[in-house]
Amino acid sequence: MSGSLTPTALARLLGQWHHGNAPAYRELADVVRLLVLDGRIPLGTALPSERTLSATLAVSRTTVTAAYSSLREQGFLSSGQGTRGRTCLPRTAYAGEKGRDSGAGLSGAPGLAVPDGVIDLAYASLPASGEAVHQAFAAALTELPALLPGFGYDALGVPGLREAIAGHYSDAGVPTTAGQILVTSGAQHALNIVLRALVGKQDKVLVEQPTYPNALDAIRATGCRVVPVPLPPASERGWDLDATESALMQHRPRMAYTVPDFHNPTGRLMPDAQRRRLVRAAAVSGTVVVVDETLRELNLDGGTTAPLASFSPAVVSIGSLSKSHWAGMRTGWIRASESLIQRFAAVRTTMDLGGPVVEQLAAAHLVRSLADPLPARLSALRENRAALLELLKVHLPRWEAERPDGGLAVWCRLPYPGSTALTVIAPELGIRLAAGPRFGVGGVFENFLRIPFTLPPDQLETAVLALRAAQDRLEAAPQLRRTLRDSPVAAIA
Repeated sequence: MSGSLTPTALARLLGQWHHGNAPAYRELADVVRLLVLDGRIPLGTALPSERTLSATLAVSRTTVTAAYSSLREQGFLSSGQGTRGRTCLPRTAYAGEKGRDSGAGLSGAPGLAVPDGVIDLAYASLPASGEAVHQAFAAALTELPALLPGFGYDALGVPGLREAIAGHYSDAGVPTTAGQILVTSGAQHALNIVLRALVGKQDKVLVEQPTYPNALDAIRATGCRVVPVPLPPASERGWDLDATESALMQHRPRMAYTVPDFHNPTGRLMPDAQRRRLVRAAAVSGTVVVVDETLRELNLDGGTTAPLASFSPAVVSIGSLSKSHWAGMRTGWIRASESLIQRFAAVRTTMDLGGPVVEQLAAAHLVRSLADPLPARLSALRENRAALLELLKVHLPRWEAERPDGGLAVWCRLPYPGSTALTVIAPELGIRLAAGPRFGVGGVFENFLRIPFTLPPDQLETAVLALRAAQDRLEAAPQLRRTLRDSPVAAIA
């Protein structure tokens, strides 16, 4: 269950819902339906009673009753008349056979080799950052002989890398010692360690809706109950801290996973005032905030924010070189209190006994000069972002693309629910996609698609033209939206 909505909260989400273009009950039902499909009302949420909502909206109870009845008939509201129905999705049109979560079938799916000639838009990743990575490995090889007499196992990580990461946090205004750092094999590995140490089966974990698919997979794998808190629409930007605070107090989750720095998939940057509110609310609810800072260095518009850990020593931070330098480094880290780091290290030894030494030595060089390759990389990403937004505007004018503050992708709202169908058709047209429902809980976001701008403009143009061709095929045969329900098994990054 995802809690309940008060009449005031639902009225705020509805906004100016009644335009007089149709009967009031139908307009009310249509807006609620769209809010569910967009993930802004989580599945399993109890809607206000007919009496209280009619009073808040200043409409007749008959209007609300008819709207709720329409939602039940369409499959978006459960329960019988007179009780507080909970939001859901129609089984046949959106959730797949037998009501299966459309994202669940891809959980833990292996990566698939992309055939020659297919442009991969499911991965939001970059090639290695110029000569920086090569030079770092060359330097690491000269340092390796000094470590060869040792066993090569270190659950905490090579000391030089831990010191470099600690220095990076200290320079950013978060005083940190090497004892507060655990080196991992990437951010996903780090999150799995944190989850195993902090939560157990049936514990609740709060997440943003949408969020990073691989994080959702890791949370589900622990047997936890996911509590999604929807982000506001693109026009409002930021985060809905009122909804977040309400969810924290209502559910008191054991952990909250958040991506405030160029959020994946929307690319938003959380303002400092909202960061402060988040950690305060989490402290009151007894929730451990785990922040994923993997994209923090990909700041395209120069926005300035403090690391989330600067607002509370209880924050657990996860970082990585995968997005800023190269995913092939497979080097990430956890920053937390020394006592927590020792707990994480104990859990880590049940998974592996340490990371590869050469990669850590190379990573230490990159972290010490973290900014060196970034200006050229950020400049290219700005050009790619501008090119993609313009291509979408020209070739897919009905798509609503949210301009990201940073990161590697654009989150697009489609004119109709068809994201999964597009991913099924796309490979025939030379592209691979990640369906919108993979970024949410319960099969929502059929109206959305994430498109990375990690490719050069000429390849982005090819990709967008293929997207247009896929859209044209769907519009020529709209029944495909109902019959193509299962997107191809594929990994997402």
